[in-house]
Amino acid sequence: MTITGRGGGETMIEQLRRDCIRHLSPDGTLTETGKEIWNRLDRDRKKNFFQWMTLVRHFDRRMILLQRQGRIGTYAPLEGQEAAQVGSALALQRKDWIFPSYREHGVAMIAGMPLSQILLYWMGRVEGCKAPEGVRIFPPSVPIATQIPHAVGAAWGFKLKKEDGVAVAYFGDGATSEGDFHEACNFAGVFQVPVILFCQNNGYAISVPFSRQSASKTVAEKAKSYDFPGIRVDGNDVLAVYDVMLQAIERARARKGPTLIEAVTYRKGPHTTADDATRYRPQAEVNEWVHQKDPLLRYTRLLKNEGLLTGKEEKEWEQTCKEKLDLAIIEAEKFPPAPPEHLFAHVYGNLPSNERKQRQELVQKRDRV
Repeated sequence: MTITGRGGGETMIEQLRRDCIRHLSPDGTLTETGKEIWNRLDRDRKKNFFQWMTLVRHFDRRMILLQRQGRIGTYAPLEGQEAAQVGSALALQRKDWIFPSYREHGVAMIAGMPLSQILLYWMGRVEGCKAPEGVRIFPPSVPIATQIPHAVGAAWGFKLKKEDGVAVAYFGDGATSEGDFHEACNFAGVFQVPVILFCQNNGYAISVPFSRQSASKTVAEKAKSYDFPGIRVDGNDVLAVYDVMLQAIERARARKGPTLIEAVTYRKGPHTTADDATRYRPQAEVNEWVHQKDPLLRYTRLLKNEGLLTGKEEKEWEQTCKEKLDLAIIEAEKFPPAPPEHLFAHVYGNLPSNERKQRQELVQKRDRV
């Protein structure tokens, strides 16, 4: 594990050229350390990385189609960030708590959220926020960085109860500009709680590049201010992410305190389906990350090089993913549209008078239709 205190590039194309842990190159070849890690993995785990990343990608592409058809609301795509999510989530255990942002659909799947419930969330149904029994994941957090103090609080609870669970907060690089991030880091460092702060640095907070958000060259080096490790990893290398996450989890369970992980990655598409990323991202940058650093293509090359995946098996799994998604969409769309009263539910313990009046007007208008 490398603890970074400096480094980082000024552009996304340079991001991976300094102080960044990588075990698998874009052409599918392993480093010496990567070979050691690879040999420690069993066959099922090696296949799991591929299967989950493929399912997540197919889910993401289908969701964009559903949004364009008006069948779900605004959606936050994740294509390009599959390795960061799958590699980190597969390292966790059921006893751990997860606090996601609005882009961790892959993490949610691995944690145990049914596909249909993830769909319900994006359809505006409150049922999509309630995890099944035994699935320790909070609803997606749309307000930026507010889930990070929650994760630190859960980790503090683990410590006070002398339990060996770990809490993980997922967030983007834009969240590091928020006070919640720094307050959470300070508390985590002072009380040495078992929390992992997992930043998927995809280079942009909507349209604002990281260089305009922070004078620090990297996210990882921010951890030094709070006296705990900051690790910078190639977020498009699922093996490196998995390895770094395992080490951070081991450190947390051993009561050695928090870790900040910066997974340097890239979202292929827009920030959300309401965004036009072509207005602010250079085409050369997009070409390099999309065509040369694709996380799924990289790992698929490795599996084929190792004789663990054939083209036929790849197509069969893609068909399985399609069938899983077809069933999930059918199940989710059986639910009736969300009642308009849901706009006023689950926000206030006691609804203020102005909101009560608005709710009454809305119900009366609906009843007249």
